[in-house]
Amino acid sequence: MKQVLVLYYSRTGNTRKMAEAVSQGIESVEGVRSLLRSTEEVTREDFLESAGIVAGSPVYFGTMAAELKKIFEDFVGIRKKMENKVGAAIATGGDASGGKETTLISIIQAMLIYGMIIVGDPMSASGHYGVACVGAPDAGVRHNAEKLGARVASLVSRLA
Repeated sequence: MKQVLVLYYSRTGNTRKMAEAVSQGIESVEGVRSLLRSTEEVTREDFLESAGIVAGSPVYFGTMAAELKKIFEDFVGIRKKMENKVGAAIATGGDASGGKETTLISIIQAMLIYGMIIVGDPMSASGHYGVACVGAPDAGVRHNAEKLGARVASLVSRLA
């Protein structure tokens, strides 16, 4: 069975809620399981054993939170082993124009440096860089996060 790591940092709980919805989407795809980990819990082995990663962060000065960036920096020694794994991003923010897309891009940049295959959310969601929201994810955002999780899991399954 293939595994997708859903990695997140969440100070208020909003990013965690979205990460949980992504995990539900992953679990909806046969043969793929989700591993939900906060930045405090994740290990190098979680990275290595996963065929894909969806990473999430609140907006911090228009970029990912330092806690998430630190994981990418600390695990750089396994970077070459991450090549060709599927990657995607989610973000939460406090304002409609508060930097969610730049936060998504900062996560995507780290994944590109790791050699990962990046996917955005499906066209049936927003068809953009990833799923993002202001404050707590509502039912529509959670549904889009589930779609992103299912898309990542489906690609992981196909690439296996």
